[in-house]
Amino acid sequence: MLPLLENAKRLYAIKAHQKLPHYKRYIYNDLIHSSAKITAIYGSRGIGKTTMLMQLLQHSTLQPSAKLYISCDHAMFGGVSLFDFVDEFCKRGGELICIDEVHEASNFEQELKSIYDFLDIKVYFTGSSALHLSNPDFARRYSMYHLYPLSFKEYLELEMDLSLQAYPLHEVLFNHENIAHAILDALSDKKIIKHFNTFLKVGAYPFYFEDKTKYVDRMIETVNTILHTDLSKLFSIQPDKIDTLKKLLLTLCVSKPLEFSIDKLASTVGITKATLYKYIHYLDDAELLKQITHEGKRFAGIRKSDKLYLANPNLFEAFCASQEIGTLRETYFVAQVSTHHRLHYLDRGDFLVDEQYTVEIGGKNKSFSQIKELNNSFVVSDDIEVGIGNRIPLWMFGFLY
Repeated sequence: MLPLLENAKRLYAIKAHQKLPHYKRYIYNDLIHSSAKITAIYGSRGIGKTTMLMQLLQHSTLQPSAKLYISCDHAMFGGVSLFDFVDEFCKRGGELICIDEVHEASNFEQELKSIYDFLDIKVYFTGSSALHLSNPDFARRYSMYHLYPLSFKEYLELEMDLSLQAYPLHEVLFNHENIAHAILDALSDKKIIKHFNTFLKVGAYPFYFEDKTKYVDRMIETVNTILHTDLSKLFSIQPDKIDTLKKLLLTLCVSKPLEFSIDKLASTVGITKATLYKYIHYLDDAELLKQITHEGKRFAGIRKSDKLYLANPNLFEAFCASQEIGTLRETYFVAQVSTHHRLHYLDRGDFLVDEQYTVEIGGKNKSFSQIKELNNSFVVSDDIEVGIGNRIPLWMFGFLY
């Protein structure tokens, strides 16, 4: 085990000298102040989990020999006991270890539990958003943080080198005019709609800022890795079935939500209904799609198909040449709001948020006719900079985190 530890320290020393972004994602402060012995960061590939681990190590005031980064998808960790490795590090003065891609380690859940029970060391680990911990006893032992793709706010901060404020939902709903003016004042060019339209196409994944010309290619590579590596390993999906998952995503890309019934969607993709439900669950776990249930499903006996959306608007660029504008708007709203709030779709209006607020989404001339008699109802309009009353700009829902 000692030669493995020495090699891991050598690789960490190389990685620690690589330049890190100065920008810190929205959960960073919570992570550095976490008192938990084991802290998990989970989310989709490509959203900056590895960068965050390196930033945490950089922030630590421990001696270099007392901290370490490892990635379980490195070939040298194949068949290695994670507990035995961390134990060896502890014996030699280790106090902090950051473990990347923990789901690639054999029997990782039991290994982490043993680390918690027997070793005196602080652990941060990252895992796929499709990661499921089956042992509730272990789940109670650690703190869990979900890292999502960039919000529109974060994109603007990176793109324009700004520091902007995030706002709770009730502030966006009831104080949006003042907030919009404050945000516009912070932009040097005041062109919020231009930036918003760009964000719908690019920038949800931080690697956009590494090489903007290769963004779509990197996004396609990321999706393929999620399908062929993460889902294949975690759910034991046969390689020939991965193409079916891709076909399902492509079908969603070119369709309106609810355009296909479950029966028709299963027939189009070429699988049974039972398999379709299973695949939708896999893709939802992997944060490649989101499923929104009808508000009637809160009550027994009401049967409605779920609405299916790509997980963020940028994915349209990876899967199809053109997008239906209404679907793109709804996809953005779902991607930004569902991270911290409950969404259902409605017969009157588009979405019910937190079982309180009814939202209708459309262009700048969208009327209130469908929701005018409903309490706490709002029209969310694209192509406007500043709203008035219960008409709120669509772009503002990207400032929730």
